[in-house]
Amino acid sequence: MSPTEFSQWLSDPNRTALVMGVLNVTPDSFSDGGRFATVDAAVAQAEAMAAAGADMIDVGGESTRPGSLPVAPEEQVARVVPVIRRIANLPVTISIDTTRAAVADAALDAGAAVVNDISGGRDDAALLPLVARRGVSVILMHMQGTPLTMQDAPVYSDVVAETIAFLRERVAAAQAAGVELTKILLDPGIGFGKTQAHNLELLRRQREFLALGRPVVIGTSRKGFIGRITGEAEPARRLFGTAASVALAVANGAAIVRVHDVGPMVQVVRMTRAIIEETPR
Repeated sequence: MSPTEFSQWLSDPNRTALVMGVLNVTPDSFSDGGRFATVDAAVAQAEAMAAAGADMIDVGGESTRPGSLPVAPEEQVARVVPVIRRIANLPVTISIDTTRAAVADAALDAGAAVVNDISGGRDDAALLPLVARRGVSVILMHMQGTPLTMQDAPVYSDVVAETIAFLRERVAAAQAAGVELTKILLDPGIGFGKTQAHNLELLRRQREFLALGRPVVIGTSRKGFIGRITGEAEPARRLFGTAASVALAVANGAAIVRVHDVGPMVQVVRMTRAIIEETPR
């Protein structure tokens, strides 16, 4: 899916779920242990994901696993820009996974078309104005705390209601910064400052997020709560647990699912869509 096609998809009220491949250009990713930390390895993985049917590829140069520390914007740029430049001709929409305006700006110059901000535009006051100025789409995510502290002791009285209230406020902040409502997507932040019970509640009540009126992004792929439930300690072996959560997310209205195992999850999404749609596509 090209950036132009992505923009058309965003405006389509009958949009179907997309698959976003995760490309961690970091030495310390929880899911792949730095397998794609070099430019050549990252490019090869992006090409494989595109060939496997990814609609989007989300490139990040900063690990946000529980307990991780921030990475300087200059280092993020050095990691992601050479990769984005080389994959910009692939038939996918590239998003940049960052909370920093300088990183987003450089990535957009290199060929990215979407900004994916796990802080919901809170970590860098310049990010939302940048998104508005560049006229690109933005994914705003909910997170309690920071990656370093988020899993210490997350507490909510009602995780769904509080997450919805947060995302509603971040939509208002983005609009106040000049971002068009039609360019905003929302992510409840599965695994970001949530216990296993919180994650399951968010998935169980996912349809409540549709009332916000914006496309919902769900990222469960290989996450720790799946490992605890299935008894699978190795993230790369959490394929079937991830598949179950992806199928449920799509059935409950997710617009984008963010995944590591693109080929299998493309099949999951297509099958789920065929079951729930009146006319399979």
